[in-house]
Amino acid sequence: MKRVVITGMGAVTPIGNNVPDYWTALKAGRNGIAPLTHFELPPDSKAALAAELKGFDPLDYMDAKAARRSDPFTHYAVAAAEEAMKDSGLVGQVDPERFAVYTGSGIGGLKTISAECEKYYFKGAKRVSPLFIPMLIPNMAAGILAIRYHALGSCLTNVTACATSSHTLGEAYRAIKHGYADAILSGGSEAAITPVGVTGFLNMTALSVSTDPEAASLPFDRRRAGFIMGEGAGMVILEEYGHARARGAKIYAELAGYGTTCDAYHITAPNPDGSGPARAIKAALAEAGRTEETNMYINAHGTGTPINDPAETTAIKLALGEDLARRTPISSSKSMIGHLLGAAGAVEAIAAVMAMREGVLPPTIGLHEPDPECDLDYIPLQARHKEVNMALSLSLAFGGHNVCLAFVKAEANE
Repeated sequence: MKRVVITGMGAVTPIGNNVPDYWTALKAGRNGIAPLTHFELPPDSKAALAAELKGFDPLDYMDAKAARRSDPFTHYAVAAAEEAMKDSGLVGQVDPERFAVYTGSGIGGLKTISAECEKYYFKGAKRVSPLFIPMLIPNMAAGILAIRYHALGSCLTNVTACATSSHTLGEAYRAIKHGYADAILSGGSEAAITPVGVTGFLNMTALSVSTDPEAASLPFDRRRAGFIMGEGAGMVILEEYGHARARGAKIYAELAGYGTTCDAYHITAPNPDGSGPARAIKAALAEAGRTEETNMYINAHGTGTPINDPAETTAIKLALGEDLARRTPISSSKSMIGHLLGAAGAVEAIAAVMAMREGVLPPTIGLHEPDPECDLDYIPLQARHKEVNMALSLSLAFGGHNVCLAFVKAEANE
């Protein structure tokens, strides 16, 4: 079996349009949630806030024609991928037939769907763009990235709601581990802050209706009442360890374990007994050979919804045991960046890797009133300096999808 390492990372997020800015803002506890500006909702809508990108321009990454012919979720994917590729120095250093792309989006081109449906109903069928389908399908970002970087290996797209990009990283890890590729560009992107996207989540009572950005996304707090929609992308270069060493690549961390399970319980609600995520955590630890690891950090899914947070707390206790669970520092990046849906897993995996790499654990901001049902160490308000040997990233999605990614310091297995 091959070892798999991370040699490049890229991100566009509500608190930074590259990894250094994103990570600096996470450590500082900067809030990316603000009044929604992309569009105006009707007066009777209760939605007021979103975690939007700031100052993002697709023309920094592609020409105007390419931008017009692709949806924002693809723009974000290209931006994050460009940073990851440059960071890795992989261009020209890998056999194209051994280079793959595994990316995903929970929803795909929702802005395109809305715009073209409006044309159809109000202007007639002939006004629908001939690029409608290529712009909306979730696999188009992967296809464009494969073309852009001449990746001739497998090109796959995963769609598992909020676990999407954690699944893409995990499946890319398995492909390299079993020898099917030398390097894979992997991650996810999402651009669902649209009128129909926001209204859909709002009407299913998943969103916070707070008008105060400081009291909106409240993971593990007793006042939590739903998540805040975010947007952006996260991309990483996963590479076979020997291949990376041979070309002198910088190595951020090793992806050493991947656990994936399903609750098989409900289309949106997690099983409150926490058994599904617990099995994913145990599987990731076992594959990493770290079932006795006691010095770790967990980047939790932590949506700030009433049902998710207690279930996730229970799952961590089941997986680690009560004592170790209480001694393990945990935080939710969603307190600052909202919920990036299909991009959340990759963006949060980057946070987990950087936390382990620098020994700085980002906080859960807004956690002023801990919920007795969420009684673990959720690093409230301020970052914590602590060296850890392992970082776990958890993603729990509609449909019951659970993913745990286990990262270790690359030198740990030398």
